[in-house]
Amino acid sequence: MAILSLAVKSLLNRRFTVGLILFSIALSVALLLGVERLRTESRTAFANTISGTDLVVGARTGAINLLLYSVFRIGDATNNISWKSYQELASNPLVKWTIPLSLGDAHRGFRVLATNADYFRHYRFAGDRQLALAEGHPFDAVYQAVLGAEVARKLGYRVGQQIVIAHGTGEVSFTEHGDKPFTVAGILKPTGTPVDRTVHIPLAGMEAIHAGWVQGRRMTDVGAEQALQKDLTPNTITAFLVGLKSRIATFRVQREINDYRREPLLAILPGVTLQRLWDLMGIAERVLLLVTGLVVAVGLAGMLTVMLAGLNERRREMAILRSVGARPGHILLLVTGESLLLTLLGMLLGLALLYLGLAAARPYLENAYGLYLSLLAPSTREWQLLGLIGLSGLLVGLIPGYRAYRYSLSDGMSIRI
Repeated sequence: MAILSLAVKSLLNRRFTVGLILFSIALSVALLLGVERLRTESRTAFANTISGTDLVVGARTGAINLLLYSVFRIGDATNNISWKSYQELASNPLVKWTIPLSLGDAHRGFRVLATNADYFRHYRFAGDRQLALAEGHPFDAVYQAVLGAEVARKLGYRVGQQIVIAHGTGEVSFTEHGDKPFTVAGILKPTGTPVDRTVHIPLAGMEAIHAGWVQGRRMTDVGAEQALQKDLTPNTITAFLVGLKSRIATFRVQREINDYRREPLLAILPGVTLQRLWDLMGIAERVLLLVTGLVVAVGLAGMLTVMLAGLNERRREMAILRSVGARPGHILLLVTGESLLLTLLGMLLGLALLYLGLAAARPYLENAYGLYLSLLAPSTREWQLLGLIGLSGLLVGLIPGYRAYRYSLSDGMSIRI
């Protein structure tokens, strides 16, 4: 305890230099843990987006591209699936349920997804959680919509309000379906998935707003009531989700869909494809962690440089300690203890900066990217990283500690001032 007290007083005596070292270590620790937290939370968010779905089916394209646009609402489909093909595949005796998905429009920057009632019955996320409504009810009419929690919160919508769907998926559109407004029938509870940022409408509603359109262009004006008189069965859909009666049949059904002769289709296993995505991202993740690790190393190197540079000025201090009975081992313990104490304090300050940064950035990341960052205690891996930093601080402190250890009493007392 005497050595610890002496180390604290010595550090306080050099508070300005020590403060700079602390700030440097704290920033590097916060950056390292922040990158690790962002990596793990993004992986968790992606993994929780869909569960209980055996296959995702779309037009033949890349597996990752199909997963991104059908599940995560990122990007666009290269082609669509005919409704006849969908019905034929959905009638397979091995298929338990399907969820048709049709994308292509947006509302004030939020993607619009056309589907049917099976979406609310069978879609699962975060293990086996089912979609639930915070207020209202699922759509049961052509011009009704169900909003994701973030859409309703950010735009301030309530059940009963009317919204207008815009053509295309951009945040700004010059073509709106203003003649066919949708009434908000329900608002979903938060899920922490892309569902929160989606406007859900019936498949018939998607067909109704595009009545009179040919290849993305409005050719004739068809009113809202006129559209209801038409056959609103879709000609094509973007993709569909498949749940099987037995998972043993997964590869069999996947092969049948991939070999489908009516049109080129692709069936993917969402879990396997998501793992491929992480494999592609793994290199970038490792590089980012390496860079942040080097930042920590630079912080510790700065501490080492300052301590070594200050040893010559502290030789008189060491000599006085030796003259009052301190042994060389005590000097080694004192200098090394200062280094370890600085590292530990820097880690604590870094944790404080991390959580302040997370609290400040969480609303922006949630609104802009749908990424929810938790404020939970550090994970096992984060504790391991902190332990590694603490050990590195101890090892770094041994270098100036050993130098101080070698200073003799006579060497210290012979310095002229």
